[in-house]
Amino acid sequence: MPPIPVDRAGCRARYDRATAAWDAPLAIVDLDAFDANAGDLVRRAGGKPVRVASKSVRCRALLERVLARDGFAGVLAYSLAESLWLARSGFEDVLLAYPSADRAGFAELTADAKLARAVTVMVDDPAQLRLIETARAGREEVRVCLELDTALRLPGGRVRIGALRSPVRDPERLAELARAVDRRPGFRLVGLMAYEAHVAGVGDTVAGRPLYSRAVRLMQAAARRELAARRAEAVRAVRAVAELEFVNGGGTGSVQHTAAEAAVTEVAAGSGLYVPHLFDGYRSFRGRPAALFALPVVRRPGVGVVTVLGGGYPASGAAGADRLPVPWLPEGLRLAPQEGAGEVQTPLLGQPADDLLVGDKVWFRHAKAGELCERFPALHLVEGDRVVRTVPTYRGEGHTYL
Repeated sequence: MPPIPVDRAGCRARYDRATAAWDAPLAIVDLDAFDANAGDLVRRAGGKPVRVASKSVRCRALLERVLARDGFAGVLAYSLAESLWLARSGFEDVLLAYPSADRAGFAELTADAKLARAVTVMVDDPAQLRLIETARAGREEVRVCLELDTALRLPGGRVRIGALRSPVRDPERLAELARAVDRRPGFRLVGLMAYEAHVAGVGDTVAGRPLYSRAVRLMQAAARRELAARRAEAVRAVRAVAELEFVNGGGTGSVQHTAAEAAVTEVAAGSGLYVPHLFDGYRSFRGRPAALFALPVVRRPGVGVVTVLGGGYPASGAAGADRLPVPWLPEGLRLAPQEGAGEVQTPLLGQPADDLLVGDKVWFRHAKAGELCERFPALHLVEGDRVVRTVPTYRGEGHTYL
């Protein structure tokens, strides 16, 4: 469904007033919307802590802001170098969500007691344990989390629906991996993760595609039932080997469903804070767009057309029109189908173009959440119609981890 209805003309006026002293391109986060989205995630989690996905935020100041709220606990990071940087910066509970081959990072982790206490690494293959061991530069114990494959396999097993992540699907194989960790000196198994991307990250209400949307809902209902049973069995199998501190699951699009599983102790979410446009197509929640970027009008090629500077900020994933940013304010503009979002300039079509002057700002929403921060060194934090603080993104602090 579309995001929570907002007064888009009013938002444009507020954002223009707030950023009048800054030239575009620039990026903002509307703190009222950000905080409201955070509150909704906590409500949907039903009392279980929400671990914030850093890749969907990529700004230390905003990670600190959300973690200061009741209901949030810990970071779900995406790079070992990022995890170590966050731990050095004072974040005390960082779960690396992906396996790493960063030998220098593992050397640093195993030689520093503070980092080793704060960071938990992801493993789904004994070869990853061997790599960590060969990189070891100290005697610190490495905290380990295992990942369970969540994909749905249709009867017969030949059709697989879900992200290609962990190779470990069966509880028995997961228990074998748990024993491999438990037997290896210098490692301690503390957690289990199972991220159901085909439920949490796939919208189930796609505009203009009712049959597809119904098929997605049926698939996701079946996937939730199958995974809930298999995840519970996997947790029992691993707990027979080691005492787990946490079982992590879910994502923005499935928070309330995953949190309802007794086997899950915490849920993960991040995109639901910024609410990029790929997250408009969910029946399960409605957020408020909180992160936007502005580009300046630099040309007026003709009636119903303006050109803005920049804009070629596609999101990751399978290439398609849904990965492009969308013009949001003023309402009624659209990308030119022959050009899309351009490397240096982006033409925009629609009646509102005739009311725009050279130098005016056009506000866009990115397709995905934190990837916006790879394009901008700073975020202007807006309350009402003023910027209350300007904070660096990861890029602004000199870090581009992936």
